[in-house]
Amino acid sequence: MKKNKVITAEEAIALIRHDDVVTTTGFVQSCIPEALHAALEKRFVDTGAPRGLTLIMTAGAGDSKGLGTGRLHHEGLLKRVIAANFGRMPKVAKAAQDNKIVGYNLPQGVISQLYRACAAGQPGLFSKVGLHTYVDPRHGGARVNEVTTDEIVKLVEVDGEEWLFYTATKIDVAFIRGTSADPAGNISFEKEALTLDCLAQAMAARNNGGIVIAQVERIVDDGFLLPKDVRVPGILVDCVVLAEPEMHRMNYGVQHDAALAGQIRVPVSGMKKMKLDARKIIARRAAFELPPNGVVNLGVGAPEGISAVANEEKVTPYITLTTEAGAVGGVLASGSSFGAATNADCVIDQNQMFDFYDGGGLDMTCLGMAECDQHGNVNTSAFGGKLNGCGGFINISQNARSVVFAGTFTVGGLETTIEDGKLKIVQEGRSQKFLPQVEQITFSGPYAQKRSQPVIYVTERCVFQLTDEGLELIEVAPGIEIERDILPHMGFTPIIKHPAQMDPRLFRDEPMELLSDLLNLNLPERVSYDAERNILFLNLEGWHARIKSDIDDLRKVLVDSCKKAGKRVNSVVNHDGFRINENLYDDYASMIQYLSANYYLTTTRYATSAFLRLKMEEALNNRGLAPHVFERKEDAHAFLDGMDRKVRRASTAIDAAA
Repeated sequence: MKKNKVITAEEAIALIRHDDVVTTTGFVQSCIPEALHAALEKRFVDTGAPRGLTLIMTAGAGDSKGLGTGRLHHEGLLKRVIAANFGRMPKVAKAAQDNKIVGYNLPQGVISQLYRACAAGQPGLFSKVGLHTYVDPRHGGARVNEVTTDEIVKLVEVDGEEWLFYTATKIDVAFIRGTSADPAGNISFEKEALTLDCLAQAMAARNNGGIVIAQVERIVDDGFLLPKDVRVPGILVDCVVLAEPEMHRMNYGVQHDAALAGQIRVPVSGMKKMKLDARKIIARRAAFELPPNGVVNLGVGAPEGISAVANEEKVTPYITLTTEAGAVGGVLASGSSFGAATNADCVIDQNQMFDFYDGGGLDMTCLGMAECDQHGNVNTSAFGGKLNGCGGFINISQNARSVVFAGTFTVGGLETTIEDGKLKIVQEGRSQKFLPQVEQITFSGPYAQKRSQPVIYVTERCVFQLTDEGLELIEVAPGIEIERDILPHMGFTPIIKHPAQMDPRLFRDEPMELLSDLLNLNLPERVSYDAERNILFLNLEGWHARIKSDIDDLRKVLVDSCKKAGKRVNSVVNHDGFRINENLYDDYASMIQYLSANYYLTTTRYATSAFLRLKMEEALNNRGLAPHVFERKEDAHAFLDGMDRKVRRASTAIDAAA
C-alpha cells in the first residue's frame, strides 16, 4: 500500500538539518511556495534551527518587502546563497554586502540547467554564458563579496575554444509548488501560471538522497490525475503540504487568473495607449528593431513599453513574445504577474527555455541598462551601492541574434517634453548612465564585437551602435544638440561620424505605420527608374535588413523593377544610414550576384560609413564581384558615367569597324 505523503508544513520543515543545501522555486512574484518559506522562518525564529543553510534559487522569489525568500534573512539561518537575483530579498542581499554570508551571483539559465546536471549526477555544466562578464573567473568568478573565496566557476579550453565550467552543488532539500497532489505525491500544475524547474529540482534532490517538499492548494484521490497532467511524479516527492489560500496565491497581486494559468482563453482588449513621453519614444524606436515572424524576449522597465507600441501599431500578430520563465506567445503579463502570459500558446519548463535561448533561438531581445561605457559594456547587476543580480540578463543578451538596450539617457529627476515634433530636456537627470567604465560587466561589448553580434543602445534623445571601434552615436532626436544635450552628460566622448536624425514619426502623437516598415510594404517606394539614362536608383537610407526575409523582399522589389524596365539596367544604390545585421552580408552579396548576372549592366553604391563600405567590399569580393563602393554619391555617379562613356566608345568602334 502506498504511503500517504500529506503532512503539515511544520512536520515537513522539521526534516531540514543544519548545513543542508536548500533550493526553492518561484519567479519574481509568481509560483512561490510561501507556506514553506513561512514555516522555515518560524522554526528558525522559534528554535534557532536549522542553521547554516545554503540557499540555491534562480530568479528572485519575493516581493522585495520580506515575503518569499526575503523571509530567510535572519542571521544564522543562511551561510551561503547561490542565486541569479538578490534584489527580491534585500535583507539577504545586505547580509552578502556586509560579508555576513557567502554569495555567488550566477546567470539564471545556468542555475536552471545545473538542476538537471545535479539530477543526472554530473559534476557541473559547460557553457559559454558568462564569458567576459563578472561571472568569468578573470573578472571575479561571480563572487559577490570578500568572504566568498571558493571557486565554483572555472575557465577551461575545449578544442581550442574558451568555456566556463560551473560546478554543480548537490541539493539536500527542494521546495516545489504545484496545484493538486494525490496521497502518493503526484503533482499537477493546472492552476499555476508557470512550471519553472520543479521537475529538475525534485529530481536533483531525490537523486542526491535528499527530500522533496511540495506545496499544493488541494489534495485529490488516487487515480484522479491523468498521467500526462502529472508534471512531477510521486516517486520524487517525500512530503506534500496543503497550503491555505492566502499562502498559495498565483502571485502576490493575483489570487488566481484562469487565463494566466492557460485554463481558458479570453478576449484581449486593446492595451491602454501610452502617452507620448520619453518612455514611449524609447519603446517606439526599439520597436523598429522587431523582426517580423521572429521570436522576441522583452526585459523589465523601458522594454516593457514595446508590447504596448506593438499593439498600438498592430504588429503583435507578426511576432512571438516569450519569457525566460517558460511562456511562449500570447500577451505578456506585467506587474506582479511578470513572467506569465495571457492566452499563451505554450508553457515549457524554465531550463528548456534557456536551452532555446542559449542555442540562439531568440531573434531579438530588448533589455534595460543601468550603466553603459565607451566599450559597449552594460551593467544591470550591481550599481549604486545595490546588489541586484543579473537574473536571466546574461543568457539572453549574450545569445540573442540581435540586442537592443533601452533606457533613458540619464536617471533621477529627468523631465522631458515634446513640442512641435521636437524633444526638449526640461530638467536633466541627476545621475549619468554612460560612464567611462561600468561598475560591473553584465554584458561584454568587446565579446559581442568579436562575435559580430548586432547591438544598439536606445535612449529618448539619441541612439548608439556598437562598432569595431566602440560606441558610435548614430541617431539624434530632433530638437537635441549634441554639444548641449548629449556630450556634457556622458563620461566619455563616443565615436561621432555622420549621425542621422531619429525618425520624426517617433515624436508625433499619431500612428507610425510601423507595420509597413517591418513588413517592407514601402520598399517599392525606395526604387525609381530613369528611362532616358537607363539608371535604376535604390535608396536604402534608414532601411534595416534584420533577417533573411528582408533581403528576399528587397530582391523581389528589384527584380520586378528591372523586369518593368524591359532591359538590363545600370544601378546606383544609396547606403547612407543603411543597417544590416552581420550574419546577412553574404545573403546581401548573393542577391547582388544574382541581379548582376540577370538584370544589371553595372552597379555602383555609396556609403559614408567606412565600416559598411569595408564589410560590403569584403562580402562582394568573396563572391568574385567588383565592389564599386564609394564614399560620396558624386563618386558613384561619376563611375557610372565613366562606364557609360566606355560602353558608347566601344559601340562606336564596333560600328566603325563594320
